[in-house]
Amino acid sequence: MTKYLQKIGRSLMLPVACLPAAGILYGIGYWIDPAGWGTNSVIAAFCIKAASAIIDQIPLLFAIGTSIGMAEEHDGASALAGLVSWLMITTLLSTNAVAMYTGLEASEVPDAFGKIQNAFIGILSGLTGATCYNKFKDAMPPEFLAFFSGKRCVAVVTAFVSAALAAVLYYVWPAVYGGLEHFGVTISKMGALGAGIYGMLNRALIPLGLHHALNAVFWFDTIGINDLGKFWAGSGTLGLTGIYMTGFFPVMMFGLVAGAFAMYRQARPERRNVARSLLIAGAFASFFTGITEPLEFSFMFLAPGLYLIHSVLTGISMAVCAYLPVRCGFNFSAGMVDWILSFRAPMALNAWLILPIGLVTAVVYYVVFTWAIKTFNLRTPGREDADDDELVTPVAIDEPKKKVKSDFTNMAAVILEGLGGAENLEDYDYCATRIRVNVKDGSQVDDNKVKSSGALGITKLSPTSIQVVIGTRVQFAFDAMKKLIEASK
Repeated sequence: MTKYLQKIGRSLMLPVACLPAAGILYGIGYWIDPAGWGTNSVIAAFCIKAASAIIDQIPLLFAIGTSIGMAEEHDGASALAGLVSWLMITTLLSTNAVAMYTGLEASEVPDAFGKIQNAFIGILSGLTGATCYNKFKDAMPPEFLAFFSGKRCVAVVTAFVSAALAAVLYYVWPAVYGGLEHFGVTISKMGALGAGIYGMLNRALIPLGLHHALNAVFWFDTIGINDLGKFWAGSGTLGLTGIYMTGFFPVMMFGLVAGAFAMYRQARPERRNVARSLLIAGAFASFFTGITEPLEFSFMFLAPGLYLIHSVLTGISMAVCAYLPVRCGFNFSAGMVDWILSFRAPMALNAWLILPIGLVTAVVYYVVFTWAIKTFNLRTPGREDADDDELVTPVAIDEPKKKVKSDFTNMAAVILEGLGGAENLEDYDYCATRIRVNVKDGSQVDDNKVKSSGALGITKLSPTSIQVVIGTRVQFAFDAMKKLIEASK
């Protein structure tokens, strides 16, 4: 189950990657016309409307992106299936459709059906489309239905399956919506404390890939909170909208960077050079873009106690920022780029305060991380046991009379060898920063060999579930590894 949920989380990175475009367009529009939000400038209005074309369709993007990501071959037919499922479910369960079934007035239909076009249903539609694709992409119906063979039948099957799913959701969705609404409302009524609880859970659930489900409740329009959408559209409440995003900025721009410095300082002298390259790359990604995975995964499994402290500190930052008169928002993540772009967003408030708050957060992270590492002798990067991180000399690819085409090809070859070869892989894919593989025999995995490739690190969720941390250029390493695997068949 954990593996499946992590795959869903990875799939969501595809549609999430669209959000920076919206953030840039929103930022430009609001910088040009901060008072009128586009009413005083054609250029500003054009940029804001262009951005809303993405933000307003996040659930649909989730449906398509999830369907592609969960499909075995990432084929376009799976994307079509996800779209068909989304259209079927949201149409059959729309307020007007339910009013027709029940004979009620539209105003009397439960609120749950008015919120059917949400991120949760988008993800569910994507999963439905991908499942139908995986099951029926090779289907061979009778001769008189031969036109609908293989991938052509996927969308047709998805339509019928989605109709049946809509019938089930007719009874289930109001209860699910009610539960989500109760949780979200309970947290939202707790003000700054609720924001802190959300922030802590957001970080704590990352290892399981479940933070996306939590984000859907608070960032998107699953139950009406829609903190992200309202922040950029200017449809929220000044001083309230943004409390589920603001507190991440001090952590990602300053706290984790200081935490990385603390880990570097506590690394063993003979291993600091190795730790430095890993920690600097992770710290830069966290500060500039808000991508924290390279840094968090560098100590998440080596020192889970430290990661728990990080989760608590994130919750404290969220609570403090929610209490103070400061509001910032993001479209991708809480890095410097989104911070600058959000300065003139309609719901922004004293965004400059992130600097002094961030500096205090940096001091807290450095002091707490240093204390925890020294007190509990935590195995952070550079403090692993000798046989855990001893690097070996990269092994050259055995290709007589054939030159290595690129550094990524060389990296991929060493990684593949370290994973036990192509024949040891059951399946493989990649997310924002990591190559994810499931191996047949975990005893064949050589951590040292994988690290010698130049990878930032390797983590094991189980003896057979392996994650190789590459960084933001993971796609190139994955593509090179895929070519080597295909060539070996």
